[in-house]
Amino acid sequence: MRAEAVFFWIFAPILVGSAFAVILARNPVHSVLFLILAFVNAAGLFLLLGAEFLAMILVVVYVGAVAVLFLFIVMLLDVDFSRMKQGFVEYLPQGLLIAFCVVAELVYVVSGWATSPGAAEPATPSGTLSNTAALGEVLYTRYFYFFQAAGMILLTAMIGAIVLTLHHKAGVKRQDISAQVARNPETSVEVRKVPSRAGV
Repeated sequence: MRAEAVFFWIFAPILVGSAFAVILARNPVHSVLFLILAFVNAAGLFLLLGAEFLAMILVVVYVGAVAVLFLFIVMLLDVDFSRMKQGFVEYLPQGLLIAFCVVAELVYVVSGWATSPGAAEPATPSGTLSNTAALGEVLYTRYFYFFQAAGMILLTAMIGAIVLTLHHKAGVKRQDISAQVARNPETSVEVRKVPSRAGV
């Protein structure tokens, strides 16, 4: 048995098991830790496929930023998940309906799957490029407009999330740049004569 097959049978079962543990773990902190484990094993599978750039991006971006951010949010907010689960039975029919629709769509897509004859050919005409260079050439030439559209969608989603969650509280002091720039000695400095042995 080759080394690639050995590592595949090491990474793949751990990945599947940790993915199930993410949704089955009762503790949300444990769930995020299993998610990190799943990302690391998925990065190992990408390395076996020769996609080292995707593997490093998966580790750096998702494990190093997103998953750790989830972990800190869960640990710092101390959310009462038992209280959030009180309406589980009430929304169970809607959840089952949505799950049935998703499963039906997945079955429809998988049943109609067909491999293109040229799918196994490299996406770039030159076979001397590295994996990272080939990915960048395809992404910024053939799929440039789709890449820009995805960036605009993510930017719009980020702005929408900020607008929906930003609430100004009353009584909180805020910085006013124009008022600070317009200050002069007459309005900003007040000279008071304090009597001897008396407070201000």
